[in-house]
Amino acid sequence: MSQPVDREPSVGRVYTVGQVAGFAGITVRTLHHYDEIGLLVPGERTHAGHRRYTDADLDRLQQILFYRQLGFPLDEVAALLDDPDADPRAHLRRQHDLLTARIEKLREMAAAVEHAMEARRMGINLTPEEKFEVFGDFDPDEHAEEVERRWGDTEAYRQSQRRTASYTKEDWKRINGELDAIHGRMAALLAEGVPAHSQAAADVAEEHRRFITGAYYDCGHELHACLGEMYVTDERFTATYEAIRPGLARYMRDAIAANTARHTAS
Repeated sequence: MSQPVDREPSVGRVYTVGQVAGFAGITVRTLHHYDEIGLLVPGERTHAGHRRYTDADLDRLQQILFYRQLGFPLDEVAALLDDPDADPRAHLRRQHDLLTARIEKLREMAAAVEHAMEARRMGINLTPEEKFEVFGDFDPDEHAEEVERRWGDTEAYRQSQRRTASYTKEDWKRINGELDAIHGRMAALLAEGVPAHSQAAADVAEEHRRFITGAYYDCGHELHACLGEMYVTDERFTATYEAIRPGLARYMRDAIAANTARHTAS
């Protein structure tokens, strides 16, 4: 791994952190994080300590972003780039399997959304089963029966039934959009390598909890933590989050746990 040189930029072409962020379409914070963990240490620094990136640094960044786009975690990216004995083909074969599974899942989701769009175009109110086709890929009948069996005697279940019974198609569209946006923000933090226990991830987790409270039922922090655990213990929930971004189910669980600890610490 290259080490920074404490001198003014050399005669060769060098770039500021802002320029590199603009080239690569990433944030300055991401570059700072890569530097802090030793994944991409700028080849030069000015006497004032400002980062300066060389063409070789840009080449390395291009490789990093390639693996990140495929969903590799930062530690695996570092191993691939720095370990001469690492086998990138084995990593790529594994990632190819994950991408193939994700493509199939997205096809199923697209078919469900097309069905819902056609129903809306014709002015047909979606049945609960059809709504669930839009929200996930569980078996609707099995899901409804299981939910009632596991939580039917809870106040949370009764609250959710009362609220959702009055929702219009426009309400469902808005709710789905809000949840997708929250998932997108959490996935972006994961993609940037921001730790799940960070303040930023905990803030999105809290936003997720408040969304559940506003849309479905009163979701306290301890209940939210139980949901987070279910995201990794129930393979159906795990598959839903992994389809958004590999590793997101565990990342969500950890961020929710960190947020719960932040709000319940004595």
